[in-house]
Amino acid sequence: MAVLPLTTHGIAASRLVLGCMPFGGSWDRTPISREDLRRAEEAVDAALAIGITMFDHANIYTLGKAEETFAAILKGRPSLREQIVIQSKCGIRFADESAPFTRYDFSREHILAAVDASLRRLGVEYLDILLLHRPDPLVEPEEVAEAFAALRAAGKVRHFGVSNMSAAQMRFLQRAVPYPLVANQLELSLARLDWLDQGVHVNQKAGLGSNFAEGLLEYCQGERVQIQAWGPLAQGIFSGRSLEDQPEHIVKTAALVAELAAEKGTTREAIVLGWLMRHPAMIQPVVGTITPERIAACRDAEEQAAQMSRDEWYRLYISARGAALP
Repeated sequence: MAVLPLTTHGIAASRLVLGCMPFGGSWDRTPISREDLRRAEEAVDAALAIGITMFDHANIYTLGKAEETFAAILKGRPSLREQIVIQSKCGIRFADESAPFTRYDFSREHILAAVDASLRRLGVEYLDILLLHRPDPLVEPEEVAEAFAALRAAGKVRHFGVSNMSAAQMRFLQRAVPYPLVANQLELSLARLDWLDQGVHVNQKAGLGSNFAEGLLEYCQGERVQIQAWGPLAQGIFSGRSLEDQPEHIVKTAALVAELAAEKGTTREAIVLGWLMRHPAMIQPVVGTITPERIAACRDAEEQAAQMSRDEWYRLYISARGAALP
């Protein structure tokens, strides 16, 4: 069941998303440098050049500097805002003056304050999508619903979703929230396979050790929730990163990716992303690099997904598992 494209202010979300977590440089209070801004601008240009119209943020990325860096880019290109989809997240609170530890916070007060702060840092009037970043054990769905309603009524957020949540957690929220949760962002890649193994291990002893949320993919597909994949390039282990100390099956999978890329006249990045995008859930990869060459190497991913045969998909899956299917 196809999910994409989500359309907001007339712009359809692209199949690929640029993850902006590296924008702004270091994860400390060091000011944003000219070099930080230059690198971010080059990443945005590279993304736009391959048709990416969606940019993923979170209020915590580089302690808020990622959003501020993006604001500087938008300030220099005032027409760009209405040509793109901006997504951000809230709910994770790092150690601060009120508590010396990281915690999660889905309170109405925090959601409203976090969105206002993101809008100020980004220099925009609204977010196209707001995701709740990680599950809060103290969540009260009615409080979340109040926050979402206030944000929607004020025109500050157009769509809402979640990240790293199970189907049960989504259902629990959705009982109170009057708007559909449009996305769930999860770690999925050719190196992170429990999202697939959970399904193929039904009625198998091998499934006893799996901790991926049972039925999550099926729930999202059935409810037309866009599954987004963070870490989809698996930190580059299949597309050029050193394979020293990697297990044999990962080394062999990297070689298989290279073989398929050469055979099809494309890049290893396109094969890795195409494999994810071949799944019927219409997975939307969030590419986390800001290196222009690596972004450009993702250009062919959607085409490779369309061309990938069942046997090619399973060949990659089984190789990356390091074991035959049961």
